[in-house]
Parts: sequence; structure tokens; C-alpha cells
Amino acid sequence: MDERVSELFGSGNGHGSGSQASNFKPGNGYGVASKKSCVKNNKKSKARYSRNLKPSNNTPYLPPEAEEGNIEYKLKLVNPTQYRFEHLATQMKWRLQEGRGEAVYQIGVEDNGMLVGLPEEDMRASLKTLHKLAEKVGADITVLRQREVEYDSDVPHKIAEVLIRKVPDDQQFLDLRVAVLGNVDSGKSTLLGVLTQGELDNGRGRARLNLFRHLHEIQTGRTSSISFEILGFNSKGEVVNYSESRTAEEICESASKMITFIDLAGHHKYLKTTIFGLTSYCPDFAMLVVSANTGIAGTTREHLGIAMALKVPIFIVISKVDLCTRATVERTVRQLERVLKQPGCNKVPMVVSSTDDAVTAAQQFAQSPNITPIFTLSSVSGESLDLLKVFFNIIPPLSNSKEQEELMQQLTEFQVDEIYTVPEVGTVVGGTLYSGICREGDHLVVGPTDSGQFHKLTIGSIQRNRSACRVLRAGQAATLALGDFDRSLLRKGMVMVSPEMDPTICWTFEAEIVLLFHAKTFHKGFQVTVHIGNVRQTATVEAVYGKEELRTGEKAVVLFKFIKHPEYLKVGAKVLFRQGVTKGIGHVTKLQPIALYRPSQSEDEEA
Repeated sequence: MDERVSELFGSGNGHGSGSQASNFKPGNGYGVASKKSCVKNNKKSKARYSRNLKPSNNTPYLPPEAEEGNIEYKLKLVNPTQYRFEHLATQMKWRLQEGRGEAVYQIGVEDNGMLVGLPEEDMRASLKTLHKLAEKVGADITVLRQREVEYDSDVPHKIAEVLIRKVPDDQQFLDLRVAVLGNVDSGKSTLLGVLTQGELDNGRGRARLNLFRHLHEIQTGRTSSISFEILGFNSKGEVVNYSESRTAEEICESASKMITFIDLAGHHKYLKTTIFGLTSYCPDFAMLVVSANTGIAGTTREHLGIAMALKVPIFIVISKVDLCTRATVERTVRQLERVLKQPGCNKVPMVVSSTDDAVTAAQQFAQSPNITPIFTLSSVSGESLDLLKVFFNIIPPLSNSKEQEELMQQLTEFQVDEIYTVPEVGTVVGGTLYSGICREGDHLVVGPTDSGQFHKLTIGSIQRNRSACRVLRAGQAATLALGDFDRSLLRKGMVMVSPEMDPTICWTFEAEIVLLFHAKTFHKGFQVTVHIGNVRQTATVEAVYGKEELRTGEKAVVLFKFIKHPEYLKVGAKVLFRQGVTKGIGHVTKLQPIALYRPSQSEDEEA
């Protein structure tokens, strides 16, 4: 019984509360702290209720309830008093705030994690109370699943898992970014076309045509640029996409959760674009698409390695199962499982074959970075497509509300990833707000220029997911209109920051790196393309400290110098560099500010 419940409810691999508590950290949904306030209120009723039941020897457990996080345990909610109802409503608001608009309630579970269960009548009454509570706080409820708990009792007892989602107000929908990776011709764009358009593919690539941005992409059928697609879910958990809504604005209005897909290129010659998409757009998750008939081929391994190096949680979708026999699909699954279990990966593959699996996968995936769900589906027949939608609907955000609040209180920093000129609007920049809050009419400075300068500018209008937005918060991606600001002064990799900030601009920086692969030796004078966040530039190796040269797999602190213009960097930022087959990862350890290397502005003017 323990195994079945732990499988269904994502309780790790322990048997009993003691062993499970050690596998989970407080703050990510499950933990070891139990809530005193709830225990006091419920102690009498629980004691009275539990007396009539004799638990069998194999009573299953969940990890004890955590004070923080968006998961709440409730034994029963039958006819609460007015005072108790108000207390429960406040508690639900707190859980929704912790989950940034989403909360999961386990009904029929004690605070210590014991699965007691409820008779049918009490379960109905508890769900009715939960519905009233949700209505009071402006949310909707969806019963994810119900399961019977084995007890030495004639009356069957059930536990229920319920998703509470806040009805959107003022565009504060939950937004998760998913980067889509995989080898060329694995069906990435087609899968996104089917998910976002709501129509199955005809087997010849009709679904992907709306995703392409250039004529050569339509002609070759290969993505070469980064495109964005959106899939919404309303507060009841129903899909909101272009099949019912004509515009992105309509989707944003009716969705309380938004999945933004970042469609990246699969071909090896566009690898720099794919790496830029992963480092710059800060995706919450990565979806690796593998074709069932070709298996792990081409850039699949490379994309998997890059996502893992950047510590982006990854899940796998095996597409085109309609083209293969069952045996071929199983062979591809086994091949993936072998790769994921290798010492370098240390992942735990989890094949999703039912709705229950999809719910468990979504919850465990967010709690443990080692869990890797594997979906097998077809964009032509639509097989198992619903399981992927259930997964996207339930998957919680990685950061909690507290981290979000801390980022919002910092000074404004917006990373520039795209630059456009729009008729009658002027210059428009696209990117991610890394910290702070950005409003229409804010005065910011943008830079650094080739000489390390910053220029003043004023934010015009803001658009998020193709619809107007007044306030941009930390972690959100958007496009900002800059009016008649000179486009030639802008480039990718710049930042727009608050004038009070004193940004560190540098030509040279030190980084602790690991050389992943190199054909010969890596030494002073070597040139590589460096990716740090939204910065992408060629840099020269000025020095390798403590060693003459580096070979594959070796570690060292290296001094890099940009060759074209200075950049805005932060200590601790992840570094990924490449040149031909040479690849390495690391992090920035020390910056050497521009003042040490460049003449001051007055000297420049005299010269």
C-alpha cells in the first residue's frame, strides 16, 4: 500500500513519515514542520474521529505538512463555524500567495501526513466547504484525483487531491517559461503548433507553419530563430488556446496560468541561437523532444548537456509514436533511460502513461531536480497529448512568493535580448526584467556602449504576451517601447538599469571553468565565444592560473578579455563558452572594472 500511495502522491521513496521527511526540504511544498494553529483547532475533532477507526498495520504516510509552501493537509472540512470558516479562508489566501496563485489541498490527511481518509458523505461535505472557501477568496477548485485508503473498516475511506487556482485579476496570471530543445526534425515546432492552435497535424507539417518567422524556415521546415508561443489554462484547469481565442490578448484575459514556449533551433549550425535562448530568456523548465523513430541522434545529447550545465530542470517528450511500432518506441525509451542514469546525469526517469502519473510527475518534478518525466505522444493522432496538457496545468512555479518579493524590492534591471523598429511606435526592445519593477514613464539608463557609457531613456508602453501591461514585475518577460530612441545605440546583451544603480562594467573577468571537451589543449591566447546571461561575445584567454594548459575534464581559474566591447557582468553568473568542438562551463569569480582598463571620459575627449 505504501508504494502505491507514494507513487500517486509524490511522497518520495520512504516508508513512513520519518524516512520521508528527510527527503524533502521545507519551503518546496513538503517539509518537517507541522502547523500548530491548525493542530489546536482540529485536535478534538481529530481525536474523536480517529477513535472509531483502527488503522491497519501498513498505514501509508505523506511527509508531514510544511508551514511554508502551497500544499495544505486537511482531515475534514464538515460544517465549520463562522469563525473557523474565516480562519480557513485566511489560510487559503496564504497558501495561494505561497504558490503565486496556486495551491494543492490534500483532503483526508492529518497534519503529520497520515492518510486517514473520509467516508463518501464527509468527503462530499468537505469538498463543498472547500468550494465555498475558494469562492470567498476568488479562486476555483479542480479535483485532481481521489483514492481509497485501506482500513479495517466496513465503510470505504477516500482521500482527495484538489487544485485551487486564483481567478486572474489585473493580468497577474502565473507565467512559466519552457524552452523547447531537441534534434532537427524531431517535431518540436509541430508539437507546439498542435498545443497552441488546438488542431492536430496532418503529418506534413501544417501545424508548424504559424510558428515560423522567416521564408527560409517555411521552405526548409527548419527553425533558425527563437519564436515564442503561448498556451493558457483558466482557473478551472481548462486549456485556453487559439482554437477558441482569436488573439493573444483574449488568451491572456481568460487564462490564470500561462505557459510561454521558447521554440529553439535544432540544427547544429544554429547552436549559438539555441544557447542564447537558454542563457538569456531564463526558462523555468526545458522540454527535450526526441523522435521515436530516430532516438537519440544529432544535437540531442548536446542540448541535454547544455540544459544540465545551466541547471535547467528538464523533461522529455518522445514524439512521432504514430510512425513506429510499440517495440521501437520502447527501445527509444530504454535508450533515454540509459543516458539519464549515467553518472554524469544521475537522473531518475519516470515514464508517464496515465493521468495519475502526469499529476505525480508534475509535483515530483518541481520538488526534486533529479526526476525526469518521459512522455510518449503523437502530434498527428493526438495520442497521449492530454497527459502533457495535464502536466503543464499542474506544474508549480520553482520560485515561491518570498523570493519574488525580494527580487521586486531591488533596483530595476532589464536585460535586452531583442531590438525591433515598429512603424508608428519607434524603437522597441524585448527581454526579461531580472529585478525590480518597471512602469510606463519610468526613467532608466541603457548600456554599456563601446566606450562603457550609459544613455538615458524613458519607457513608453509595455506589452507582455502581446497584450498591453502597465506594470512589469521581476522575472517577467516583455517588450518595452522606447519612442524615438536611436536604435543604433542599442545591441543585444545590453541592460537597462535604474539610474541609482552603479553597474560594474568590465573588459576582463576571471571565471572558474571546467573544460567539457577540447580536441587538443586549452591555453593562453585561445579565442572562444562566451555566453553569460544575455551577453554573447568572443573573448580571448589572457591567462590560465596555476597551469600552462588545460585538457578535457580539467578545472582552472581563467582570465578572459572581451575583444569587441565591455559588458555588464555579475559575480557568480554562469559562464558557458564554445569554439568549434571546444566546450566549457563555469561561473564568474572576479570582475576587473572598466576604470582599470579604459581611459576616463575626459581623456577620451582630449584625445
